[in-house]
Amino acid sequence: MTSKTAVLLAEDEAMLRLLAVEMLEEAGCEVFEAADGVEGLELLQAHPEISLLVSDIKMPRMDGYALTQAGLDLKPELKVLLMTGYSHEPPPALLKQADIRVLHKPFNLEQLCALAAELTKS
Repeated sequence: MTSKTAVLLAEDEAMLRLLAVEMLEEAGCEVFEAADGVEGLELLQAHPEISLLVSDIKMPRMDGYALTQAGLDLKPELKVLLMTGYSHEPPPALLKQADIRVLHKPFNLEQLCALAAELTKS
């Protein structure tokens, strides 16, 4: 029996989070969901089986960049996929070095699932 890929989805927009969780679960992932980066970090610390972080960049309390940095500090092998509606802001240098993928909104949820599958296979 193959174990499900554990994914953390951090997204402050409730409707998008709900839809994305549903799609990722249908794609065979075990999904932990967070409404912001602080919740996301707590889940990463509590669930070492999480291998992929899917996070919005703009969120209250802790943004996606800070969550990614904290997640990589905690778990250097963590795969990361960031989502944003703000495509023109350059990512921090550390994220460029880590070769983190960015999915620009609006995107379709099949794209999200395909990228998540691709990242967890590599």
